[in-house]
Amino acid sequence: MNKYRFLQVILVLIFFISAGIFSYQMVYLPMKNREAAERLKEDFPEGNAPSGKEPAGEEGQVPSVDLAALREKYPDIQGWLTIPGTGVDYPVLQSGKSSPEYYLRRNYQGEWDINGSLFLQWNCKVPDGRNLIIYGHNMNSGAMFGNLDNYADAGYCREHPTIFFQTMKGVTEYEIVSVMKADIRMFPFQQAEFQDMEGLRDYLLQAEALGLFHVKGQDEMEKQDVVENAEQVLTLVTCSYEWKNARNVVVAVKRGIVE
Repeated sequence: MNKYRFLQVILVLIFFISAGIFSYQMVYLPMKNREAAERLKEDFPEGNAPSGKEPAGEEGQVPSVDLAALREKYPDIQGWLTIPGTGVDYPVLQSGKSSPEYYLRRNYQGEWDINGSLFLQWNCKVPDGRNLIIYGHNMNSGAMFGNLDNYADAGYCREHPTIFFQTMKGVTEYEIVSVMKADIRMFPFQQAEFQDMEGLRDYLLQAEALGLFHVKGQDEMEKQDVVENAEQVLTLVTCSYEWKNARNVVVAVKRGIVE
């Protein structure tokens, strides 16, 4: 074998090894991660709970889980987040102050997983905290919050304006009011509590001011009404790459418990 033939073989081997690694990380691992989440819903369906509730949301688009039974086995699961039509349909974990990013690279069983889990900021009080802050990886495969940056497009936001978060209190519906590209210096997305309702309103006003567009074409009267009547917000955060420490931030206002 001459040196040119040898070089060709080496390059072919490198290609196949690289393709294998790419497929493993971009296809196999996200698929297994998704299967694990779907298995949780199958193993802990809401129909097994005493309440026997039907799926929540318009036309039953948000199947809920038996969260009480689920938390008995996995107590760090605080809820279940669903954004219909986006691929976001996962349990939400929460660890403590000593290890606030414990689930950054772990699944709900505490096993290492490159996709990690969706997780609440450690000091968020579920379900009644004023700001429930949920983090997730911006995975190229679309897993976790990998599709959250699609919200930078106004059309996509109009098509997927509603977020559902199930906690022990029930399934709560949230309406998106702002989509931002920001960092912590620009916007205090890590602020879990406020001294008073005025602080929550200021948070929303700042979010709207930094928004990439007017969500759903709201006029000033509608925006003022949403801000004035807000009781709780849900803030979703994932990485963005326009500058160092940039984040995709989606802020949504609580609309009520879904019956």
